[in-house]
Amino acid sequence: MQTQTPLQLRISWPAGHLTATLDDTPTTQALVKALPLVSTARTWGEEVYFDTGVAVPRETNARQVVDPGTVAFWTDGDALALPYGPTPISRGDECRLASPCNVLGHLDGDPRLLATVRDGDPVRVELVDA
Repeated sequence: MQTQTPLQLRISWPAGHLTATLDDTPTTQALVKALPLVSTARTWGEEVYFDTGVAVPRETNARQVVDPGTVAFWTDGDALALPYGPTPISRGDECRLASPCNVLGHLDGDPRLLATVRDGDPVRVELVDA
C-alpha cells in the first residue's frame, strides 16, 4: 500500500476560510467524490455544521467527544460538523457532538476562526490542489 499525500480541503464562508487535512477513510472518499460543494452553514453552540448531500454509515471509530478543530461527519444528518468549542450538550469545555460522528481529520490553523461563520452563511468546500 503506497502512502498518499494527505487530502486537503478548503472551507470558505463570507468572513474567512480554513483548510483541513483529512485522513483516508471511507467517509473521506465519499465526501471527495461530492466536491466541490456549496451548502448553508448552521451553528449549534460553538460548532458549525452543514449538509453535504453525502450519505455514509457510521464508522466503528465514530466519537461523540472530540478535540476543537476536529473535522467530523455527522452521519445522522449527512453533514460535516466542525466544532471549535462547547455545544449545548457539552460538559464543561469539551466539544460534544449531537451523536457519534465519523472523524475525518483536523482543521489547519485556529479553529476559533469558525466563530465568524453566521447561521445561514453560504459555505463552499473544495479540494486544495497539491
